[in-house]
Amino acid sequence: MKDYKEVKVLLIEGRARQVLPMAKSLRSLGCEVTTYNGSKLDPGYASKYPHRKLLAYCNVHDPNGFYAAIRAELESYHYDLVIPMNDDVAIILSQHKEDLKDLATIAAEDWETFQMASDKLKTMLVCMQHDIPCPLSFTDKKDYMLNRDKVKFPIVVKPRTGCAAVGFHVSDNESDLLEYYDKAEQKYGKMLIQEYIPQDGLQYKCEIFIDRDGEMKGACVFAKVRWYPIDGGSSTLNETVDRPDIIEDCYKLLREIGWHGYADIDLIEDTRDGKAKIMEINPRITGSVKICFEAGVNFSQLIVDDFLGKELIPQFNVQHKYLRYMHTDVLWFLKSPNRFKCKPSWFSFKNTTDQIFSWSDLWVFFAFTFQGFAKIRKDKQKRAVK
Repeated sequence: MKDYKEVKVLLIEGRARQVLPMAKSLRSLGCEVTTYNGSKLDPGYASKYPHRKLLAYCNVHDPNGFYAAIRAELESYHYDLVIPMNDDVAIILSQHKEDLKDLATIAAEDWETFQMASDKLKTMLVCMQHDIPCPLSFTDKKDYMLNRDKVKFPIVVKPRTGCAAVGFHVSDNESDLLEYYDKAEQKYGKMLIQEYIPQDGLQYKCEIFIDRDGEMKGACVFAKVRWYPIDGGSSTLNETVDRPDIIEDCYKLLREIGWHGYADIDLIEDTRDGKAKIMEINPRITGSVKICFEAGVNFSQLIVDDFLGKELIPQFNVQHKYLRYMHTDVLWFLKSPNRFKCKPSWFSFKNTTDQIFSWSDLWVFFAFTFQGFAKIRKDKQKRAVK
């Protein structure tokens, strides 16, 4: 059996902020860590923790070219384990997992299972079939029209695949719903029509690792205390919480679809019945995974130990921690009418770690900030449906 020092890990791609805790943890285990980056401003390139930093072709709009570049790297240097850091890379690696098996172990699910997890409608259908709490969902516009008496407005329309609330829209009437649905379908692809869950309940994320035998070996639940955009977006402040009921429901869902490895599941508390309802599965490592490491759940070790065939030590003892994403939390503060009333206070840094800033890895903060200005402009363009 290999030792950690003999394991060479490639993290793709370095622009994802989750690369930071992953690279740091893998290096502390003793693994050789390489990051695959598209820019010297990527966190994975700016960080001091990778042993090797690649500047390579990264273009999600050219998946074939992107895959060719990844394959070329795997052919030119020996890696034991390849871990995707975002959705686009996870899709590419899952699609080509069989083709790459002789070059490296790919830490992504097989394509059939991956598709089941990444499609929000398929996830909802599994939940509804197995009595797992979730919003009432419709397969398409026709299904909604046939069953529209079962749900009241407002109603949500969103892409069946994707992340970061891109394409998410709340309709207050049927005319708006149908008009948005047709336009959004042209821009984002297949859409999901879904019961609207009131936004006065907490949003949660559940991080789970399931080993090669189908047993859950690690889990961490945290609440999205603040998020941006304020009408529905990615978290700016997270807090670990003790919710065994959420872990149980999420594990049940993953078992039903035959999932192995790491998964991130989004939920929202429905204040009408008090249940935390599953919204979607993100079949890759979440951008907020740093809170899990800070709270005592080392997902990188679970991934490597599972690869090595070791007996995995269960990791369920989660400490109380906050994780802040200061770059977007500033935007939340500027936009939110509750900026001075929120709990915990926006000005409190007690028991809090930032997603990007670290005194021991300082250059990352400045590089990420420079890169972020351009990303904000692009995100605004993506969210606009004309």
